[in-house]
Amino acid sequence: MLTGIALFLHATGLQMALFGSGAPQMQFSFGLAFCLMVWLAALIYWLESFQARMDGVQPIVLTTAALAAFLPLVFTHSHAVPHSNTLIFRLHFLAAMLSYGLFALAAAQALFMRLVEKRLHHPERSRRLASMPPLLALEALLFRMLTIAFLLLTLAVGSGLFFSDTLFGKALTFDHKTIFGIISWMIFAILLLGRHLYGWRGRRALNWTLTGFAVLLLAYVGSRFVVEVLLNRA
Repeated sequence: MLTGIALFLHATGLQMALFGSGAPQMQFSFGLAFCLMVWLAALIYWLESFQARMDGVQPIVLTTAALAAFLPLVFTHSHAVPHSNTLIFRLHFLAAMLSYGLFALAAAQALFMRLVEKRLHHPERSRRLASMPPLLALEALLFRMLTIAFLLLTLAVGSGLFFSDTLFGKALTFDHKTIFGIISWMIFAILLLGRHLYGWRGRRALNWTLTGFAVLLLAYVGSRFVVEVLLNRA
């Protein structure tokens, strides 16, 4: 209940920051991008927790979401997003941010699974894990999230590649965002293909998940951090 209230208040603040300034176009920034991504991860975690036990992921997701809520107050530099009032852009943006949120939650789950795996080798430290779901169940949940996130990322990357003129008012340019987005898509495609064809699991799957998420972060959130924070440009 408290998590749902916190998520609602977080969403209200995000809506005001993105659309509540009176500007005709959506306002966006590094702080808002990271905050929105983590909020979506927390929302997906909360909804998923009604279906499956995710106790171990809770401290990672909720603590990160609470800290991320303050980022727009710290990084206040924002810019208007061209063509953000069109339907096709909003669908592209929704697919991209939902995939970010799911991949963020998958990365948190991967980190937790690595912790569980290490503690299983130390019985004296693994008593707290007795009530946790088995690793196989956590792994099945991880790949379910990865599959849905990959489909959303495919939609976001594909729409960006083929409808660039409509979405952004200019021809496609292979900038850092595009390149890192495509690389992250390829990493997750290889991971899911390896899982399907060769049964990849365990540490290999977790490492690929974390690597793909790190590259995906560089695609937009990381590039906005460099432009806005390090270079101080819009």
